[in-house]
Amino acid sequence: MTIEVPAEVVDATYERVLNRLASRARIEGFRPGRAPRALVESRIGPAALREEVVETMVPEVVRQALDEKSIDPIDNPDIEVLELERGRPARLKATVSVMPEVTLADPTTLKVEPADHSHEVTDETVERRLDDLREPMAEITPVEREVRMGDIAVIDIGVEVDGKVVESESRKSTEAEVKEGVLLPELLAVLPGTFVDEMREANVTFPASYSNPELAGKHAKIRATVRGVKEKVLPALDDALVKSLTTGKHETVEAYRSALRKELEESATAVTKMEHEQAVVKALVDASTVDVPKALVDRELTSQLEALERSLNRQGMKLDRYLQYLGKSIDRWMADERPDAEARLKVDLVLAEFARREGLEPSDEDVLKYLQEQSEQDEELKGQLAELKQSAAVRRYFASRLRRRRVLERLLEVAS
Repeated sequence: MTIEVPAEVVDATYERVLNRLASRARIEGFRPGRAPRALVESRIGPAALREEVVETMVPEVVRQALDEKSIDPIDNPDIEVLELERGRPARLKATVSVMPEVTLADPTTLKVEPADHSHEVTDETVERRLDDLREPMAEITPVEREVRMGDIAVIDIGVEVDGKVVESESRKSTEAEVKEGVLLPELLAVLPGTFVDEMREANVTFPASYSNPELAGKHAKIRATVRGVKEKVLPALDDALVKSLTTGKHETVEAYRSALRKELEESATAVTKMEHEQAVVKALVDASTVDVPKALVDRELTSQLEALERSLNRQGMKLDRYLQYLGKSIDRWMADERPDAEARLKVDLVLAEFARREGLEPSDEDVLKYLQEQSEQDEELKGQLAELKQSAAVRRYFASRLRRRRVLERLLEVAS
C-alpha cells in the first residue's frame, strides 16, 4: 500500500512532537520546559526530530489506512518512509501480510470414503466392558505357569542401543500387565508363553519424540526376563455386585447389561458421527486450495509456544528446562510443530471461507443465546453467566464454537 499523508497532518505532528520535546528539555540558562522551541529544535537536530515524527505519526496513519480498506493484517506492517518534510504531503509504503484467498471446492461434489472399521456393539463388546468395570476389584494371585494375556508379569528389563546398555531404562522385578496399550507391541508379541527365568528379546525402534534423548529415534534391543507370573481373578458378576457398582440404580445383572449396551450404542453412534464429520471436512480441505502464509504459521506457533509456557508454569516447570528434556531448542521445536500448525490453519481457513459463503457467521445476539443454552447444561457456567457475557474473550470463544457447529451441520447437509 502507498499511503498519502496530507501536509497539514505532517505539520500538526511536527508541532505536537516539538511541544512534547520542549516541555521535557533541560537546557542551561532556562528553567525546565521553558527553553524556546527554536533552540530545542536546533539542539535535537533535524534527523532526530524527523525520527520522533515518524514514530508518532506512522502507526496511527497506517492503522487508519488499514481500517479504511478493511484490511486485517496477519502481522505488523513493514513501513518505508518515501517522503517526509514540513509543509509537504508525506508518502509511506506499507507492506502488509494479509489472509490468503481460498479456492473453495464445491461441497456437493465431495467424495467421502466410508470408514474401514465398524463401531458395532456386540455381545463381546458388552462383556469386555463388564470385565473392565470389575478389573479394579480383581484379586491378584501368584501362579506357577507360563505368562498369558491379561496376566501381571514380573520382569527384568534391559535395553541396548548400539551394543551398549542404557542404564536409565533398565528395570529389576518390575510389574507389567500383559495387555495392549500397556506393553510395547514388540514385547507383547513375545512374552505370552514365557515361563519363569526364561528370557525373550524384541527389536524396537523408538519414535523421534520419545522422552529419553538416548533412545529417541534409535533402534534398540529389549531383553525381558520373567521373574514371576500373577493372575488377575475378577469377582463374580452377580446381582449383589451390580447393586454395588451402580449404587442401587440397577438391581440385576441383566438390567445392568441392557443399560450398558444402550450406553455403548449411544457412544458408538456419537463416535461414528464424529468420524463422518472429520471425513467430510478432510475431503473439503483436500479438494480446496489455499497457500498458508509463513507469517500466519509463525503467529500460530508463537501463540502455541506461549500457551505451552503458561501450562508449564502452572505445573512449576520452566520452558527451557522442558525443551532441554526433549533435547530440542525453540527453533527445533518450531520446525517440528510447523507441519501440524500449517495443516490446522488450512482447515480453519477453508471452513472460515465456507462459513462466509454460506452466511453462517453468528450475530452477537446468536452468541449470547448460545452461551445461555450452554450455561443451562453446566452449573459452573450458570453461576458465572452474567460475568461471562461481559467478557469479549468469552464471547469470541463461544462465537467460534457456534460457528464451527453451524459449519459442520451445513457442510454435512450439503455434502450428503
